[in-house]
Amino acid sequence: MAKVSVYNIEGKEVDTIELNDAVFGVEVNEHLVHMAVVNQLANNRQGTQKAKTRSEVSGGGRKPWRQKGTGHARQGSTRAPQWTGGGVVFAPVPRDYSFKMNKKEKRAALKSALTSRVEENKFIVVDELKFDEIKTKNFQNVLNNLNVNKALVVLEDGNTNVEISAKNIPDVKTARTNTINVYDVLKYNTVIATKAAVAAIEEVYA
Repeated sequence: MAKVSVYNIEGKEVDTIELNDAVFGVEVNEHLVHMAVVNQLANNRQGTQKAKTRSEVSGGGRKPWRQKGTGHARQGSTRAPQWTGGGVVFAPVPRDYSFKMNKKEKRAALKSALTSRVEENKFIVVDELKFDEIKTKNFQNVLNNLNVNKALVVLEDGNTNVEISAKNIPDVKTARTNTINVYDVLKYNTVIATKAAVAAIEEVYA
């Protein structure tokens, strides 16, 4: 089992913790990690882009001029694609970009992402992260003490003051143990998790 240091909010090492290899020490499957990221981005796409084809544009029912004798090229409609205001060739239509990954694949991808963060020494465990009041400065001080700027902070449930305190800090996102995902784990430079959050993750995914 991998051992990592546990820090307090002042950035001082106060303990060590053993991480469960079933979650934080698996063989990294880059293919599954890539597929999980693509899956999340695809599922978030709205797919509402729309343009009108020639058959959907109003007007153009009458031939603009006779076929021969005008000196112009022959035209059948003012709503043909080459005309201003005409239809779009191969126009985009609303579509659903989402696709499914099975549960085992998603779990394996998340374990791989967490393992890679541990191997890169970008996984920090703090003993406790609680504030008596909502204050952005308090959270920023914790980040400064841990020497971290761009981070995903994983919290246990019922930590509202910390979540709200972090909202106005750029490049920082908070997540609860039941909402973490592969994309966020890889997007941020460092993952910060409380001891309680680590225990909850191990309980679910081990």
